[in-house]
This record gives sequence, C-alpha cells and structure tokens, in this order.
Amino acid sequence: MPEKHRIVIAKPGLDGHDRGAKVVARALRDAGYEVIYTGLHQTPEQIAETAIQEDADAVGLSIHSGAHMTLFPRVVRLLRERGADDVVVFGGGIIPKEDVGPLDEAGIERIFTPGTPTSDIIDWLRTRLPGTRAAS
Repeated sequence: MPEKHRIVIAKPGLDGHDRGAKVVARALRDAGYEVIYTGLHQTPEQIAETAIQEDADAVGLSIHSGAHMTLFPRVVRLLRERGADDVVVFGGGIIPKEDVGPLDEAGIERIFTPGTPTSDIIDWLRTRLPGTRAAS
C-alpha cells in the first residue's frame, strides 16, 4: 500500500493566530495527506526537528506577526544543514508581495496569502509532490 505524503504545518514565532493553519491542516488531511500540526509558538529549530523526526515530505509555515523574513529562511537553513534537502517548504499568512521574491530565493517555494482557496494549496502540492512516496 502506498504511503501518504507527510506534511508538517507549523506556526513559527510568537504569532498566536492559528485559525488559517488549522483550516489548511484540515483541508490537507481531507485531501489524503498525513498532517502533523505543531501548534503555536514553535522555534525554527523545533519545526526543523519535527520535520526530520516525522520524515516529512513538506513543511507549511504560517505567520501573521511580520517575522517571516527571519523565521521562514531559518527553517529552510536548518533543514538543509541537517541534510533534509528534499523537504518542500511553503508558507502562508500576512506576507507583503515585495517579500515573496526574497522568500523564494531563501528556499520557500510558494507563498499562499489570506483568501487563497485551500484547493489551490492542494493542487500545488499534488504537482510538487506527485505520485506516491517511495518506501524508505
């Protein structure tokens, strides 16, 4: 039986708003993904560690506090330092358009802003993580 793709949904930093992250987590679960939601107030180190321990295929980061330019790239850097080069990192939340390019350069492959239909996120993930996961 093929394994499901595993996706960590995380809230880095001091941001206490998690409704959007929970909506996305639920939609991904309903679409057949295995989702690990880390809860609020996670450090980049905790998020990277969770992704590695859970053998995640992707990490979705959600933020509303304005610290995305620091926290998102740090998660990517920590994953790469730990050899998790194949983990797809995407983000969402309150992120100004002018920050999307620099975040992409830092390894955050896609940014989804408020109002994005969850079906758009699912469609992108199906393209980005096609087929079934190879058994380890």
